[in-house]
Amino acid sequence: MAHRAHLFSLRLGHALREACFAGEAYGVSRFQRDLLAGVTVGIIAIPLAMALAIASGVAPQYGLYTAIIGGFVIALTGGSRFSISGPTAAFVVILYPIAQRYGLAGLLLATILSGLMLIAMACARLGRFIEYIPESVTLGFTGGIAIVIATLQLNDFFGLSLDTMPEHYVDKVRLLFSSIGKFDVATVSVALVTLGALLLWPKLKTVIPPHLPAVAIASVLAVFLTSVGYELDTVGSRFSYLMSDGSTAMGIPPYLPDFAWPWQQPGPGGEPLALSWPMLVSLLPAAFAIAMLGAIESLLCAVVLDGMSGKRHSANSELLGQGLGNIIAPFFGGITATAAIARSAANFKAGAQSPVAAMIHSLVVLLGLVALAPLLAYLPMAAMAALLIIVAWNMSEAPKSLHLVRHAPRSDIAVFLTCLTLTVFFDMVIAITAGVLLACILFVNEMASMTRVTDISDNKKMLDVALPDRWAVLKINGPLFFAAADRTFGEISGRMTSLDGIILYMDGVTLLDAGGVAAMNKLVAYCAVEGKQLVIADLQFQPLKTLARAKVEPIPGVTSFYPTLSDAIHHFS
Repeated sequence: MAHRAHLFSLRLGHALREACFAGEAYGVSRFQRDLLAGVTVGIIAIPLAMALAIASGVAPQYGLYTAIIGGFVIALTGGSRFSISGPTAAFVVILYPIAQRYGLAGLLLATILSGLMLIAMACARLGRFIEYIPESVTLGFTGGIAIVIATLQLNDFFGLSLDTMPEHYVDKVRLLFSSIGKFDVATVSVALVTLGALLLWPKLKTVIPPHLPAVAIASVLAVFLTSVGYELDTVGSRFSYLMSDGSTAMGIPPYLPDFAWPWQQPGPGGEPLALSWPMLVSLLPAAFAIAMLGAIESLLCAVVLDGMSGKRHSANSELLGQGLGNIIAPFFGGITATAAIARSAANFKAGAQSPVAAMIHSLVVLLGLVALAPLLAYLPMAAMAALLIIVAWNMSEAPKSLHLVRHAPRSDIAVFLTCLTLTVFFDMVIAITAGVLLACILFVNEMASMTRVTDISDNKKMLDVALPDRWAVLKINGPLFFAAADRTFGEISGRMTSLDGIILYMDGVTLLDAGGVAAMNKLVAYCAVEGKQLVIADLQFQPLKTLARAKVEPIPGVTSFYPTLSDAIHHFS
């Protein structure tokens, strides 16, 4: 089981220990590669963190705080050596409703609660259960999240100036389509230019990621359009902050994130929340949704990186790091953080050697906040919307989803469509719960259908002597568990109506559960009443152990047990 140790281990800072203090020595050469990767990903993260914070319903600086504090703490304490953590698109559909209802303070409190849940998951060694989430479920809810994110960006993409959005998805779509005729030409122009740059820049095959030139071009275009009389919504025009002298400045504050009690941050009306037990209880469902998605996304990211690097992450250690990051970051204004697959992949491709690269990424974001805040205020909201639409498309994994719909079994397609639909029209927790339950039910049905009963009474290769009159040998193949046992033993009892006895050849039965024992006892009771005999031969270890624990014993004249089929046949011949 050494190859599965990573699924059960739990220690603080596992990835940092493994990468820097075990095996290959961590020297100047490896640090230089970490430095290059960290700087690269840090530059990538700045506009993404801002855009994702805005999409989550809070000011852009809180996304930067998340990448700075959450990203650093998770890298320091987690279990995946190449993961980059920060705000991610997957959380938008959960965080936006929380921010609308409870304000920033409620969102920070929910994040802390989710961090506690993640630590509880780590201590319970639940990281290994990522193996049991079907791909159809993950593709379904990520596809649904992508649809919701893209829908939410249409307001800024078209410059519709809708102050609030309805709670339900259908109402959102209805409002957007009823307002689409009021689009702003200048805003749409900036959005389309940004979208074009994002799509065309990769064809140049440069080392510069596409969203950096895209937002730069969009900002220059926005400045030009503003100078000739058009009004465009930018980060600076939409967001403001208080300066030390009490005056209001536009954009984001060029200050280091400082410590503040989360509940003293602005609530839904701009006033601090009244911290109370009922308030925390009301936030628990949202916190659970955050914790579940954070666990799934961070561990899926770690699995992807394992495939790219050939290394092994520690699943529970990663959950521990994610939990600590989401507990500490809110005290400095950071919202929910988890591992971001795109940024983590870019980190590895840029040559990262250890979690030091992720820590450097956080320091680069911090430097960008302090040094570039005045320039970041010029970013157009339309460009942020276009950037998030591309992020949503990438996270949807549409080609993989299309391949699943075309080639996967119908059960997987049903699970995928169920998860996608429920994510869009309800929420992610309902979608994942329903998807996993449906997948389990369909799996159980498929497993049950594999259990079959075959009459081998005339098989001369297996029976070297003749059977007594009105006797038969039936071979059972497949597991005898609750979903298959009643049908199987019911079929056997139906065949016994014209027989005096049956030999059950059970070498093909690998599993017998309590439901199987109960169904077998029904068959035994039927035989006792009808005066028939039941002989059981060649039990494997697990079924034999189950019968022993259930204290099932031979009944003279009714049931008997034999170690092999040959022993059973020769005893009755």
